[in-house]
Amino acid sequence: MSSASTAMIFILLLTTTTTLFFFPTTAAPPQSSFKKIYAFGDSFTDTGNTRSVGPGGGFGHVSNPPYGSTYFHRPTNRYSDGRLVIDFVTQSLSLPLLPPYRSLRDPRAARNGVNFAVGGATAIKHAFFAKNNLTLDNTPESIQTQLRWFDEFLAGQGCNGTASASAACGAAVEDALFWVGEIGVNDYAYILGSEISGDVIQRLSVATVTNFLEALLKRGAKNMVVQGLPPSGCLTLAMYLAPDDDRDELGCVRSANNQTSVHNSIYQSKLDGLRARYPEASIVYLDYWNAYRSVVRNPAKYGMKETFKACCGSGDAPYNFNVFATCGTPGAAAVCPDPAHYINWDGVHLTEGMYRVLADMFVNGTFSSPRFSTLLA
Repeated sequence: MSSASTAMIFILLLTTTTTLFFFPTTAAPPQSSFKKIYAFGDSFTDTGNTRSVGPGGGFGHVSNPPYGSTYFHRPTNRYSDGRLVIDFVTQSLSLPLLPPYRSLRDPRAARNGVNFAVGGATAIKHAFFAKNNLTLDNTPESIQTQLRWFDEFLAGQGCNGTASASAACGAAVEDALFWVGEIGVNDYAYILGSEISGDVIQRLSVATVTNFLEALLKRGAKNMVVQGLPPSGCLTLAMYLAPDDDRDELGCVRSANNQTSVHNSIYQSKLDGLRARYPEASIVYLDYWNAYRSVVRNPAKYGMKETFKACCGSGDAPYNFNVFATCGTPGAAAVCPDPAHYINWDGVHLTEGMYRVLADMFVNGTFSSPRFSTLLA
């Protein structure tokens, strides 16, 4: 397979692919005064905006069974068998699940928030990738697109400025939690097989997301949660594509994990700068990288049995994964009977069981800085 073909498949796959929120017996569900949540990000946070992405409806496989089979018992255009981290957090705060922005008919009816995240979204503007012939044009949305959607939503609420501009603007952002899910993995995927270096993507994507966060702060955001990148080298797709000698101590792809680790370090330094410039705001960083790796390091502790094998896939050994027969397509016939014990759902995205574990680690555990509970005080 050529490097260009591999890159195209990787890009496609990054966009494919009955209980209340679980808390340990020693912890009580958090109490908060948040009345709404605004969520941003990519397919790890998307609760349905993918439905109309790209020409001809975009990545239709996520609208097919077995997506959504565990909790919703039908596809909801979430990239999982059930709920995502944002769903668990929303439910833990006693709020209804967030509607995807593209499904809204009347913005004024979205009293409890909106999800602007969309599968395949990048941090860097789509024009950069198009200019360098690095995209299939299936996912033209970026984090800047989501900021535009947010402004359109605010305008629908009668707000055309910052929180201090009018009563309508203040009401739109007060008592709101701004949730910025991971964003940037797709940017690195787009450059596979190209001459553009990871350093260029790192610099542009971190700067772009930092500017996005500052734009939210300027619009009146006071409480913000920001996720770092996951260890992409532990995803089934990375294991499938990388040579066997590119592995770290956990068995994940070393080169990919090194890249996301450095990215996260630089990202956190930028968050420190924002905290200094906006001391009245609370910005919590969620350590996706170390939380995920903790589960891979000791899966049994978290109820997991399969660390790298996809639950929904082709049936091919050893990962139940084939780039030409991904979950939701006719060639993907093998679905595990117990997705709650698998980390990976479709080769790229995670199972509801893993998202449940991560949500608990973020909300009640030690993988947030400062602790998530500081937002609930």
